[in-house]
Amino acid sequence: MSEGAIRRRLAAAAAVLISSALLALAGPAVGTAQAAAICPGHKVRTLPFSTGRTVLYRSGNYLCAVTLPKREGVRQKMSVSVQARGSRPVQDSGRYTHHAGPVTVHTGHRCVWVRGAVGGASVSSGWIFC
Repeated sequence: MSEGAIRRRLAAAAAVLISSALLALAGPAVGTAQAAAICPGHKVRTLPFSTGRTVLYRSGNYLCAVTLPKREGVRQKMSVSVQARGSRPVQDSGRYTHHAGPVTVHTGHRCVWVRGAVGGASVSSGWIFC
């Protein structure tokens, strides 16, 4: 094999590697795809409210929740909380630009109460998955 052919093959391989790296760095899309990347498992429920939504995912005996705002990129007060019946709530709150959470709790076969908030609006599920 000539030296020129080797250089061409190395250049092509480098181009493929660089393209793959750039695609991997591009990351997931915004919205539910972002929540899917944050929480393991499959989506079981979305709790919408006027300024955002809280999305719930289940993986085995664990429930994961994340609150997403309607207006991403703006730093605002957000929170998410999950409480399995008989346990204390697990929560995350603060001033975020993209999401609050994730919070994950072991639910087993117990009911859970989920709360989410963005700005002044909020959602509360009551006892669900009983």
